[in-house]
Amino acid sequence: MNGIVVVDKPAEMTSAQVVAEVKTVLEARKVGHTGTLDPFATGVLVCCVNQATRLARFLTRGQKCYQAIMRLGVRTDTHDLTGRVLSEEVSLTVTHHEVRSAFKHFSGIKEQVPPAFSALKHHGVPLYKLARRGTFVQKPSRRISIYGLVVHDIDLPDVHFEVRCSEGTYVRTLCADIGDALGCGAHLVRLRRTENSGFTLGEAISLSTMKALSAEGKILKCIMPMRQALRGIPEIQAGRALVQRIRQGQPVTKVALGPLKDGTAQWIKVTDAERQLIAVLGLSEKNGVLPYMCVFPKTEGSVVG
Repeated sequence: MNGIVVVDKPAEMTSAQVVAEVKTVLEARKVGHTGTLDPFATGVLVCCVNQATRLARFLTRGQKCYQAIMRLGVRTDTHDLTGRVLSEEVSLTVTHHEVRSAFKHFSGIKEQVPPAFSALKHHGVPLYKLARRGTFVQKPSRRISIYGLVVHDIDLPDVHFEVRCSEGTYVRTLCADIGDALGCGAHLVRLRRTENSGFTLGEAISLSTMKALSAEGKILKCIMPMRQALRGIPEIQAGRALVQRIRQGQPVTKVALGPLKDGTAQWIKVTDAERQLIAVLGLSEKNGVLPYMCVFPKTEGSVVG
């Protein structure tokens, strides 16, 4: 049972707790996710099952999309509703026009300082654990990309918006930064991830539905084959000789793969006659051969499609 499960994460559960539930329901040896959601947040959580955990590196680099609500006038130490209030405006004087103008300044490539309450680590310890002990570590700013930032509704003090952004973007920090730009402060009160690296809510399944499918013996319906999960990576269906060569770890050249349709691709996925994923290769030759990114042994009962 190797593949991807797209879970619609419920509120009040950590991403790790969701992963543990998936592991139990699927009776899997190993499950991991491709991007943490805060406990209060909901939406798309991509879970990699068994051998598919080796694909996580290819599934974390895509764009993410969120629907969110920020509340103006209140700053918190975590930049969201779970934190301690640091300041509060008695009367909010910002206008709708000022809010929309402020949002426009945060699109594009930006530098963002990660919050002290985050899963980033300092000497092996998550920052949020240090912050809870009173030790606040500030990491250097990181370059992020805001591809789209749209205000959907303003019902002061709340602002409903949607953001499409790069990996590593903290939406709660974005809210705090916009609040500072407006001079009144702000924090995040609701967050729902609607897309993660091409996986959408339309493909997501709730934990309760997953449990129901398991009870009916239909659990395979919620698992996406590894080949299908690697979207945007071109595929070549290898003949028996090439499959054998790859499984033995022998050198492979571009000539052996044959003509490639996408000359700009960074990787290529190789499948066998049954269209099971057997390997992912890099397309930048080193010493005349293609580097192996990962190779999968032939298994019984894999999800194909």
